[in-house]
Amino acid sequence: MVLSWRNHSEIKKWMYTTDDIKLESHLAFIDSLENRKDKQYVVVKKDEKYIGVVDFYNINTKECEFGLYANPFEKIAGAGRILEEVCIKYAFEFLKLSKLKLEVFEDNERARNLYKKYKFQEVDKKMINDKKVICMELRNENR
Repeated sequence: MVLSWRNHSEIKKWMYTTDDIKLESHLAFIDSLENRKDKQYVVVKKDEKYIGVVDFYNINTKECEFGLYANPFEKIAGAGRILEEVCIKYAFEFLKLSKLKLEVFEDNERARNLYKKYKFQEVDKKMINDKKVICMELRNENR
């Protein structure tokens, strides 16, 4: 299910790697997560509907980076908001981090607006695959 989401054109257009991922590679990646402390991937489900995926990487004792994408096969009202709130709550309440970081393509205005709504601040810019990327972060006010 997740592999079909990730290979969907509306999802992969916002990824650094836009090639289709093969099943063998996907399964090997999932297996590699079992003993990793620096990466976690979560499928989010609400009211019997699969909302999307959130992933946390470069996790250390103070901060991590994250990404998310909604299920492209079901239009679920507020999916981005639900996924964003899961990310923030998980990072700050469960992982007990002081900072949450992300990268987003400059032309992905919908995602950038969502992050700004949750008080993420732009801290840097860079180029990846000849596209402008905005680096953003959110600090945990309680840490």
